[in-house]
Amino acid sequence: MILGVGADLVDIRRVAVVLERHGDRFTHRCFTATERARADRRPHARAASYAKRFAAKEACAKALGTGLRRDVFWRDMGVVNLPGGQPTMALTRGAAQRLASLVPPRYKPVIHVSLSDDDPWAQAFVVISAIGENE
Repeated sequence: MILGVGADLVDIRRVAVVLERHGDRFTHRCFTATERARADRRPHARAASYAKRFAAKEACAKALGTGLRRDVFWRDMGVVNLPGGQPTMALTRGAAQRLASLVPPRYKPVIHVSLSDDDPWAQAFVVISAIGENE
């Protein structure tokens, strides 16, 4: 069953300007250590990498139904990759609590993430679903 859907579109050029102007202050405020390590390994596509992750956080907050409020903060949501490379979200603190409140008893949440970029745009789609524990 689908619990929430979110989408977001980010201008990579704007993220590049913010990275230039605010650097670590921006990245440490909004991104997890895992996200920073992954984005910083791609010097020629650093802004695009951060833009996709920023869009994913916005999309996830929308799918949670809260936006970035009600105890859901930037670093409570992090893009991680499954062993096969597929992106998903790791939620902590307020975002994890919100997710838990959405999931019916005897179900477990699954977060589907799609990331894409085509200069100057980065986009993300997040679908939060729940599957029965026996499925």
